[in-house]
Amino acid sequence: MKKQLAVIIIPTYNERENIAVTLEKVFAVLKNIKTWQMKVLVVDDTSPDKTFQLVEKLQKKYLSLYLLLNQRKAGLGSAYLRGMAYAFNQLKADLVFEFDADLSHDPTKIPQFLKKIEAGNELVLGSRYMPGGSIPNNWGLHRKFLSVVGNLFIATVMLNFSIRDWTGGYRAISKKVYQAVHSELTSARFSGYTFQIGFLHKAINKGFRVAEVPFHFKDRTLGKSKIGPEYIKNTLVYIMKVRLQDILKNRIFKFAMVGGVGAFIQLTTLQLWRTLFPFQLAFFLAVECAVLSNFILSNIWTFSDRKLKPRQYPIKFLQFNLASGGSIGIQQLIALLGETYLGLFDLFIVPLINFTVDTGTMYAVVGILVGMFWNFFAYSRIIWKKK
Repeated sequence: MKKQLAVIIIPTYNERENIAVTLEKVFAVLKNIKTWQMKVLVVDDTSPDKTFQLVEKLQKKYLSLYLLLNQRKAGLGSAYLRGMAYAFNQLKADLVFEFDADLSHDPTKIPQFLKKIEAGNELVLGSRYMPGGSIPNNWGLHRKFLSVVGNLFIATVMLNFSIRDWTGGYRAISKKVYQAVHSELTSARFSGYTFQIGFLHKAINKGFRVAEVPFHFKDRTLGKSKIGPEYIKNTLVYIMKVRLQDILKNRIFKFAMVGGVGAFIQLTTLQLWRTLFPFQLAFFLAVECAVLSNFILSNIWTFSDRKLKPRQYPIKFLQFNLASGGSIGIQQLIALLGETYLGLFDLFIVPLINFTVDTGTMYAVVGILVGMFWNFFAYSRIIWKKK
């Protein structure tokens, strides 16, 4: 049976001082891996210190070492994307690794990454922030703060604490993940370090299985770090933007917004209808205006991925009315049960505005929340049922 091929991608820019030692240690690990074919691809941005010339010389020593030369400095993200395209399309890789040229990443962990892939995971992350992982003790307090709190901030904004290390660059990426994600990372904002967060965020959103391997991150001893202040700014801009986009795409958020629009339409049209009809008829017409608005907006926005066909409109609009009526019935039932078994009495007074909150208000709030749950259930499971 043919072995699968994994390619270690090492992007370089002025890494002449580090690359020889890095390759020596990487190949020392790779020679003991028997279940995979292993190759190394250095992607150099035409380093002024001629890193690429040293790599060319080292190719005589390491037969499975490849070099891809960019004609100009394009940034980390661009280097990785070019390297991945070459590895998957030219070398016919099944898996690629992201690996730093300065030995910040521990090459002895590579076999553990491969085992995670063999276990069915499609993206494996090296993690500094799980048991068995760490950041350098000699880092200054400010750098530790930015690293630890930065990752915690990203996890909080993304509402995903299952990933312990969002910003790390030690990863194993399957061909399936690359094919699904790479076309969405071609813009200039992903050319630098934002690439790492963007790639991971998009892979998670597409439902790929992600695992983590702990490792001890080592600070470089030679050369200069490429991370600058723009990294923090670009990262903040990216995660806040994508989180807002995720919220706007969220079905429950859309449902709440449509409900708010419906409530506004009901209140405003009630004033109009009351100038023409008795209150009860005006109230009914206002409710129907809100229901019609909610139905239209739900179809074209909230459930746009399950949009109804025109021939379905009559029966589905009737179902929509019944579901809305069910919500009103639920609210009335909760109010009746509360009044019957708990009674009506004051709970507290809101200071400053001297407003009294009683149990009747509490029953109404509970009824509205339960009614909204019912509506969402009916809309998603009956009216716009997933096919």
